[in-house]
Amino acid sequence: MTYTLGIDIGTFEAKGVLVDSAGEIVAQAARRHEMIVPRPGWAEHRAREDWWDGFVYLSRRLLADSGVAPGAIAAVACSAIGPCMLPVDAAGEPLCNGVLYGVDGRAAKEVEELTARIGEDVLLARCGNALTSQSVGPKILWLKRNRPELFAQTAKILTSTSYLVYRLTGDYVIDHYTAANFSPLYVVDRQDWSSELCDDIVELDKLPRLAWSSEIVGEVTPEAAAETGLAAGTPVTAGTVDAAAEALSVGVLQSGDMMMMYGSTIFIIALTDARVEDPRLWYAPWLFEGQHASQSGLATSGTLTHWFRDHLARDLDAETAFAALAQEAAAAPPGANGLILLPYFSGERTPIHDPHAKGTLIGMNLTHTRGDIYRALLEGIANATAHIIETYREIGQSPRRVLAVGGGTKNQVWFQATSDIGGVEQILRRRSIGASYGDAFLAALALGVVQLRDIETWNPEVERIVAAPSEVYRRQYDIYRGLYEQTKDLMAGLDG
Repeated sequence: MTYTLGIDIGTFEAKGVLVDSAGEIVAQAARRHEMIVPRPGWAEHRAREDWWDGFVYLSRRLLADSGVAPGAIAAVACSAIGPCMLPVDAAGEPLCNGVLYGVDGRAAKEVEELTARIGEDVLLARCGNALTSQSVGPKILWLKRNRPELFAQTAKILTSTSYLVYRLTGDYVIDHYTAANFSPLYVVDRQDWSSELCDDIVELDKLPRLAWSSEIVGEVTPEAAAETGLAAGTPVTAGTVDAAAEALSVGVLQSGDMMMMYGSTIFIIALTDARVEDPRLWYAPWLFEGQHASQSGLATSGTLTHWFRDHLARDLDAETAFAALAQEAAAAPPGANGLILLPYFSGERTPIHDPHAKGTLIGMNLTHTRGDIYRALLEGIANATAHIIETYREIGQSPRRVLAVGGGTKNQVWFQATSDIGGVEQILRRRSIGASYGDAFLAALALGVVQLRDIETWNPEVERIVAAPSEVYRRQYDIYRGLYEQTKDLMAGLDG
């Protein structure tokens, strides 16, 4: 029997699976960690403790729980939150915490400056993306300007996945899909690093080499083997961002397929026939050469449910709080008795790209309950998701299939509201484990023991959530859209 190992490092949790050649899960495990918010609008992880130690713990746990010999594992693939920005020194040691993806808006000034200098049209044509809080290039420039002593020691700029691959193999590698988020340093027309749009951010030799996600890029070193329990010499793939691995895990294979990932953020990946150029969305070459991906995502989704539990549901047991809150939300009617929430608690990513946007709750009166507010929170996320879906429709990219994945699919109010407000049917697969399962499939694909279409057998369809549009939701969506437009200047004013 051939086994492959997949490990994913998420915003709040690391997950791993050991899978056999038929896609059956032999063992799975998880490990919690925290997102560090040192100040409003910032978000960080500790690279060694959260990323690498998480990988080591899961690797050893999976080997112990399964009883599978390390030498029986044919390949390893990993994914992680991305794109992140992590400077390391000449010994590969992190120089500071990893700066997270679009939920970290510290480089807003650099985004504005670089956009003005380069031009939005040029950025779209050459990089496929407008510069936003999701872009790594401005965050590197922020590091250079605000932490010059650290920048002077920087030998490489990594992201979360490339840090894991480095710790496993000793090589600095990044996949094309992730690298496309390093705008303006990656040009999609050549699919390569370039300094021609801006030569004062970082030297290109400080960036990892490029590879495709299904490529074997190295082997587990003896040092990594001693830490992880894996066999030295085990092949390692280039890896990718967690959302991409998650999309593959549920069968996003061809143009018209869209993944809806319910995690710490809502993240969407739609495969298209050609490159989509729209400043409201993100573009990246897909995991395999010749394919294209149009991406979008909210800044806070599952993160909001954690915030609500921690601050407004302290009377509930932490282990069962989400289930209890879901029951309270289900007891409230659609529309949450007239409450509307803007879920912009960390600014917002697509499609408005506004780091100054703020969380807003409107419509409160003395009859409202915690269940009403929690339902409004879930419906607020669904409204924001519908705004993204509407954007795809406006540019002629209506999804042919929407494949849902992630922990949020277990919350029926949230799940159903997303279909009802967005007007989409959602397909649920048998396994909603997510990115780690997609990693294990990528490892098998890299070895040549499976073909792309085999994911349909690995993870078959089990349920469809049909949209049930309502007048209540239609009216509240219109108010939701208008509320942001009428308050965005006031929101920005709160930043001083």
